[in-house]
Amino acid sequence: VGQVRARHAEKEGRRRRVGKGRVSVRTLFIAGGLALFGFAPPALADPCEAPLPNQAGVQFSGAVRYVGDGDSLCVGKSADPNTWIEVRLADFNAPELHQNRGAQGKAALERVALDREVTCTTVRGRSGRVISFDRVIARCRVGSQPIGDMLRQAGAPEGGN
Repeated sequence: VGQVRARHAEKEGRRRRVGKGRVSVRTLFIAGGLALFGFAPPALADPCEAPLPNQAGVQFSGAVRYVGDGDSLCVGKSADPNTWIEVRLADFNAPELHQNRGAQGKAALERVALDREVTCTTVRGRSGRVISFDRVIARCRVGSQPIGDMLRQAGAPEGGN
């Protein structure tokens, strides 16, 4: 009985020492996990939430509200992302954001189209579909000028997937 009490007292002493200015490995592990997973910033995804037209030849218009990369944008008539249609430009192929010059492509599309009124017409892509990766494939114009032509004139980088 005496040895059991001695071990118990020893454990209690350790617990008290940990509580007085010392941090246990377990506490550090939990805090690290929370820092990595619990407080990590959310992944940035496009805010476009409107239903997509699913036939070729559908025309829609609005302001360019968001630019995802050098050939993806959102078009909407209001500030509500639930009304924004996500578009993959049919007449321009920019590098992906993670590829070389991808950020330059996005910046070029922002300069050319962000906050400007556009008219878009859905088209079929190489696969024959109108929707690709949760975006509608479309040709968009600012006034009478196609955005793809505007990007080429601005020297935007081309190429990518």
